[in-house]
Amino acid sequence: MAIFKIVNRVLLVLIAAAGLAVAGDTGFLSVTEPCRLEFPRDHGPHPGFRTEWWYWTGNLKSETGRRFGFQLTFFRYQLTPFGGTAAWPDPPSAWRSRQIYLGHAALSDMAGKRHFQTERAARQALGLGGWVRWGPDITLFLRNWYAVILPDAHRLHAFGDDFDFTLEMKPVKEPVRHGINGYSRKGGTPERASCYYSFTRLATTGTVTVAGKSFEVEGESWMDHEFSTAPLEPGTVGWDWFSIQLADKSEIMLYLLRQEDGGLNPASSGSYIDATGALRHLERGYFKVEVKDTWKSPTSGAVYPRRWKLSIPLVGAELDIVSNLDDQEMRTAGTTGITYWEGSVAVKGTKGGSRIEGRGYVELTGYAGPLSALQ
Repeated sequence: MAIFKIVNRVLLVLIAAAGLAVAGDTGFLSVTEPCRLEFPRDHGPHPGFRTEWWYWTGNLKSETGRRFGFQLTFFRYQLTPFGGTAAWPDPPSAWRSRQIYLGHAALSDMAGKRHFQTERAARQALGLGGWVRWGPDITLFLRNWYAVILPDAHRLHAFGDDFDFTLEMKPVKEPVRHGINGYSRKGGTPERASCYYSFTRLATTGTVTVAGKSFEVEGESWMDHEFSTAPLEPGTVGWDWFSIQLADKSEIMLYLLRQEDGGLNPASSGSYIDATGALRHLERGYFKVEVKDTWKSPTSGAVYPRRWKLSIPLVGAELDIVSNLDDQEMRTAGTTGITYWEGSVAVKGTKGGSRIEGRGYVELTGYAGPLSALQ
């Protein structure tokens, strides 16, 4: 592994200063303490960690009130650690790369009751996929899909056979660092963690095209960026992830790590972000999520939650969360090899004794089979 070589000992010093460590004997880096994220530097990729993703979701509306939800995710997966081996010598050829980039894109059309989805993958070679940096600007791309992260905006473009979206987003708040200064625990030992931050509210405009018909849209979006090496803790079968944007300009992020015995891993947690952008970490005991209804996929046979009751006594929140479209199942056997549910939701309830509404996105994994592809 190249970072162990004398010529790169300076890099080891920088890694230690950033709160990172080498992940056991795997040769990959791991996260073991606060990440000390800095922007715009950390909007870019973090080679040396095995897995990384950039994830945008949002709820949009046309001038006539037609509602849409969208998802665009770029994954980076590193196949081998740095350093030459007989099987993967350094330097690689022009065709060879340790980095694989994957992409998932989807559009939910509520009026048409349709969920469009597509996927693609490419190695980081010959301009097929990867990233570039120009000063503070970061561009992720998979052929002609792209996500550009600028100091004052995000720009997205992706499409499938029956849909297309081109969006521009303006951050309403600064990025928030989840957990302990970005150090987000996902299990019982220090290295079962990720570096994790979000833009929790992005004012969004752009164009959505469905079956050849285009709509000018506006709305609000959410962006996550996370990187790690640690696999899921043994006994974890999947997760339920919630991002909620309330009308009082506050936001909620929660992830529930489901275990084989039906319980939740104690590392399940979340964040509450108030209207000013201040973050409050929510430990497992600070919230309760109850499933109130389910939907069975006619394609995979998986039974997913479709309605929830969320209680956060700390902020006086009692919220009903309902999927805007039952079938928002992502079937992505061609890239990650898993099937999961990723969808737009509506939120109603009370907060501080007053009525409140909101919108959001929910991700449900492990309901259609094991997550071995993510290990």
